[in-house]
Amino acid sequence: MIAPDPFFTYQTMISFLIPTYDYTCYKLVYDIHEQAEQLGIAYEIIVAEDGSRSQVNIIANHKITELTHCRHIVNRTNKGRAATCNQLAREAQYDWIVFIDSDAGVDHPDFVRTYYNSIGKADVIVGGLHHAEHNYDPNVTLRFKYEKEADKCRGSEMRNRTPYDKFSTFNVMIRRSVFLCILFDKDCHEYGYEDALFGVELKRRQISILHIDNPLVHLGLDTNEQFLRKSETALRTLSGIADRMEAHSYVGRAYQMCRRLHLLWVVRLGFFLFGGTIRRNLLSQNPSLLLFSVYKLGYYERVKRGV
Repeated sequence: MIAPDPFFTYQTMISFLIPTYDYTCYKLVYDIHEQAEQLGIAYEIIVAEDGSRSQVNIIANHKITELTHCRHIVNRTNKGRAATCNQLAREAQYDWIVFIDSDAGVDHPDFVRTYYNSIGKADVIVGGLHHAEHNYDPNVTLRFKYEKEADKCRGSEMRNRTPYDKFSTFNVMIRRSVFLCILFDKDCHEYGYEDALFGVELKRRQISILHIDNPLVHLGLDTNEQFLRKSETALRTLSGIADRMEAHSYVGRAYQMCRRLHLLWVVRLGFFLFGGTIRRNLLSQNPSLLLFSVYKLGYYERVKRGV
């Protein structure tokens, strides 16, 4: 890696912002802290607990305050990821902010340096994510298969072809002033779609965006049951923001197509007859991604009917 531009050494400062909920992220903070210290840049790391219930995790995360330039915010009520990220951005004091999910892991020694050397190339710099090659936990097979399939399109070259699509803030650097002009949508109270909706707004405003290969590894895979429950929550969120997001999501477009072709009754009948069977497959050790897509469409159709 080339050394950072000397101008940035004195002029540029970065805030690393980590929202968390019942997850210990001390190792993540420590690794970022070590890289930033070695690089000799001005930085801060802020972790915000979004109403975490586990005192064990809160206490473990509070250890970050023993590290220089690190803060730990404890919100006693659960505001949701969108509101917590907005809070973190307002708390940040530097011009560039890096959002990182708390279940990420640093597996490259130049993670901080790579972001640092990318400053100014665009208003939004997306680092990306990846997953381990193998899964040894039979309880997380659905999430693992889903993410490994998505990893095939997560290289920077692929992402730069459609830079605003499937936008993720799992690991992204944004000019703070740009983020504060947009913020995550207040209607995203529950899990899901706050990232994608933010990407839609970036595109509407023609904010410059660059995807680079600076990934973090995703460590916190949900169990099959947790992931299915999260997916259902995300579909309820999508229904609430359908006027802005439905046309930009796979499930939303599939729903619209079925409606135009007058096939929603087929979707409804199929979910009524086979929804339970499909759900059992998704909770098994060998879930089908095709059935997962079918299940999401059926569930979304039900949500749209208010059931």
